[in-house]
This record gives sequence, structure tokens and C-alpha cells, in this order.
Amino acid sequence: MNPERYQRQTILKEFGPQAQQKLLEAKVLVVGAGGLGVPVLTYLNAMGVGTLGIVDADEISLSNLHRQVLYNEEEVGQSKVSVSLKKLKDQNSGTNLVAHDTFLTRENALRIVKEYDLVVDATDNFPTRYLINDSCVILKKPIIYGALHGFEGQVSVFNHKGGPTYRCLFPSMPSPEEIPNCNEHGVLGIVPGIIGNLQALEAVKVLTGVGEVLSGKLLLFNGLAQSFQKIKFSAVPANLKIQALQKEYELHCKSDTATIAAEAFEKLMKTDDIQAIDVRTIQEYQEFHIKNTSHCPLAEIEDWKMAIDFSKPIYLICQSGIRSQKALSILHEYKPTAILFNVNGGINKLNTYVAKY
Repeated sequence: MNPERYQRQTILKEFGPQAQQKLLEAKVLVVGAGGLGVPVLTYLNAMGVGTLGIVDADEISLSNLHRQVLYNEEEVGQSKVSVSLKKLKDQNSGTNLVAHDTFLTRENALRIVKEYDLVVDATDNFPTRYLINDSCVILKKPIIYGALHGFEGQVSVFNHKGGPTYRCLFPSMPSPEEIPNCNEHGVLGIVPGIIGNLQALEAVKVLTGVGEVLSGKLLLFNGLAQSFQKIKFSAVPANLKIQALQKEYELHCKSDTATIAAEAFEKLMKTDDIQAIDVRTIQEYQEFHIKNTSHCPLAEIEDWKMAIDFSKPIYLICQSGIRSQKALSILHEYKPTAILFNVNGGINKLNTYVAKY
């Protein structure tokens, strides 16, 4: 470690060389290299965290660039993990950077998480958040949580020294109907930077013991009012005793219709002439889409539902599986006898298996 590099933070009497050494010895896993993950990775890397692991299997898209400022136009279509790895190495050659070019799943979560001291949840979906929580409770790892919506954000620290977990604040996964979707409702570009930097700060505090950690407190940020609010919450003892992962971490539609896994859908597309409908926005569909799919935006479902051929099975797709489940519910109500399938995980899972345009 070059002392000169970190001099401006080691001269802080509350921090000092001892805290810097703790950062050097730390291993931090950042799940998600998007709007939240970019500032977290950039600042933890700059500040001297010894090992940074990056989990993401997504590719850079044009619509990412207004908030994911590590990437540029020439990198659209490239892997977020590979691009971020190169730029972080250029920023700080002393960091041990570990690429996990995959999404976090029930099958790999415990194996990946156990190698790190702390996990930063920089994801944007509920199934992964609950998976991270349960994995960290089992392995006794603290979590730095962040979430975004529009002009607002949230930050907290879970599972820290016997403190509350994510399930203590949000006991169970919401239904698809209750979930606002960022692809439809949006987020102001600078808000992820603010929340991500607050997450990085909490990570540094947990790793070094400096300052007061946001354990048992949810920090709420309102960008329009430029205001912060803290809400206290308590630990639920049962949530601290999780010993095994659940059988699955998926959002479930309330109707009695079926879902299909990405792998099974990929095999089906190779063998059958199936009716697959992408319900994302026009902009998302034009950026990329799965080969041989039709496009019917969810916002226009009432207009196009009468034109669908309900004599054939219908496979519904969106970015993560949330909007397609909403579409499935609407179509099920309109035509209860229809054979409807939601593609679990949506494009996020399918881009691992299926050819795109």
C-alpha cells in the first residue's frame, strides 16, 4: 500500500492508518454493476478496499448511460462486469478485482457470498434482495442495502452484529401488482449516484468501525425536497435464525396460470413455432429483443388483447418477469380458458440462453 495515495483520509484522526489497513484487508462483494453498483465500486476501489467482487451478467444498454456513469456509448452491448473490471483496474491497480459474470441465484449465492466479509446489495429486484438477505443471515455477513424509485432512495445496513435483517423491515415479498417498475416509472439519473455513495460510506463504516452504522435505521432520501428522514425498526428474532435457502426466489402471479423457466423456454423456441409476446416499452424492445417474439407494450394491453390468438399457448416476456406477470393477470381475467405462461426472470435470464436482435 502506498501511504501517499490515501494520505487525505488517513490524516483524519477518527480514521487514521489503522482504518486504512482494515480496508486493505477487506473483501467486499457488490451485487449489481448498474446505477447503484457503479458509485459503490468506484469509491470503494478508490478508497483502497483490498478485494472487490462484482456480480452481474447484464450488458450495457443505451438507456443505462444517464445514470451508470462508468460506461460510455462505445461500450453499449458489452458486458458490464468486463468493462467495469478494466476501468476499475485502471483507477486502482492495487485492488484485487474478482469478476462473477453471472446473476446471483439460489444455486450459486452461498458459494459466492461466503468468500467475502460484506455484501453490498446494488440490485433492482425483490427476488435477489431476499436471496441476498437469506444467504447473508446463513453465513453471518452484513448487508449494505440501497433502493431507488423516481426522485427518492433508501439506505440501510442489515444483519450487522445481531441487528435487524431485510426481512425484519420487509417480511415477505410483495405481489407483482404491488411493485413499481423502474423501466416504466423511471429514476432521475443523479439519484443512484447519491444513494450508491451513501452505501459506499456505510460499507466503509462497517469495515473500519468508524462512525455510527445505519443498523436498525432506514434512511429515506427525497431528491425533490432535498430532505433526509430516518425510520427506526427492530429485529425479529426468527429472522436471524434462517439456516437454509428457500426452494425458490421468484415473484408469483395470483392467477392459476403457469410459469416457465428461461432454460425450458429456450429449448421450446428451438423446437416449436410458439406465440411469444414481449410486453416491454417500445424503446426497450428496439434496443434489443428475443428473436421471433411479437411486441405488445403492457401500457397498451387493453387495446391489443382482442387481437391475440388465444387458441395457441401464449408466452409473456418482460425485462425481469414483473410486467409480464401483470400482463398475464390481465389476459387471464379477459380469457380465463387461455393457456398462459410467464417466462421467469424475463430478459435478464433469457439473455444468457437465447439469441437476440
